[in-house]
Amino acid sequence: MSNRWKGGFIQAFFDPLTVGPFVAGGLYTFGEAADGQLGHNNTTDRSSPTQVGALNDWSQVSAGNVHTAAVKIDGTIYTWGGNGAGRLGDNTVVNKSSPIQIGALTTWSQVSVNEITAAIKTDGSLWTWGGGANGKLGSNSILNRSSPVQVGSLTNWSQVSAGAQHTVAIKTDGTLWSWGDGANGKTGHDNTTDLSSPVQVGALTDWYQVSAGDAHTAAIKTDGTLWTFGSGGSGKLGHDTALTKSSPTQVGALTTWAQVSAGVITTVATKTDGTLWAWGNGGKGSLGVEDIVNRSSPVQVGNLTNWSSGLAGDLSTIAVKTDGTLWAWGDNGNGRLGTNTDQTVDVSSPVQVGSLTTWAQASAGIQHTAALLDT
Repeated sequence: MSNRWKGGFIQAFFDPLTVGPFVAGGLYTFGEAADGQLGHNNTTDRSSPTQVGALNDWSQVSAGNVHTAAVKIDGTIYTWGGNGAGRLGDNTVVNKSSPIQIGALTTWSQVSVNEITAAIKTDGSLWTWGGGANGKLGSNSILNRSSPVQVGSLTNWSQVSAGAQHTVAIKTDGTLWSWGDGANGKTGHDNTTDLSSPVQVGALTDWYQVSAGDAHTAAIKTDGTLWTFGSGGSGKLGHDTALTKSSPTQVGALTTWAQVSAGVITTVATKTDGTLWAWGNGGKGSLGVEDIVNRSSPVQVGNLTNWSSGLAGDLSTIAVKTDGTLWAWGDNGNGRLGTNTDQTVDVSSPVQVGSLTTWAQASAGIQHTAALLDT
């Protein structure tokens, strides 16, 4: 799968916290539900995928720390789960255990959540809400916002990824921007300074996809090269060291990377040949290589060449194959792997989630997962 930047737009778009293209389908969740983040109108954990409502009109979903957000095919946006600092965007700080529509607009196109919520509209404008500490909302302040606030006035944003304490985004001109907590250099500006509004990372215009993790960032360029920056703890930058990098540094010399996901302490990526690779902290078997050893450079997960996308959560990983099957491995606490197995048993190599072959998209939160079936 070699989706590349063409004409200023991303084809077969990947949200950094979501694997898979936009679809129209049913929404399913599993894992921890303590804050209502599964959307089933209760706080009961689920160890296998359970549909949220009965409608099959969801187009994209993103699972964060304690909340979830999704966009429908009609352009409406919904959130649910923990509402600390107003991250649900409904102008309250009250948790919601089932999806609630945010406003009445039908112009939302993409959403990404972690500690905050960030979303792009069809007009290319960028909006954020939730906790404003360290400036991660990009609104030129550190104030919390409990309803969507526009980031600047530009209308050329194409992709956004919300990390734990920082945010990164790409514009339609291929430039890369970041803001928020600069600790460990994860904003990529060769310093550790917090930023409360977007600042361009370098001067290049060839960025294709970006993913903000907990303390690091990973990105792919249009030439298929892979770059990381931020904390190198556990080797999650992939540079064969655990050193911190405060500006983008290339991972190896290959030009065949297709999609990347920065998790809490791991990184997962696919290549254009359909292979899947992981590096960073191997605890709980999160790298999928049948052991719990840390890796500081990319290691292949098995030998299959039919992976379409993969993403890293918190010591757990989820991925979709080209045949529409869904797979998971790593920490199985709260049933977040969705395999309906003993939650005390971790998995160190990919295990299929159910038997369906119509999974189109998935998103790994900290302790829960959300996925869409292509219907």
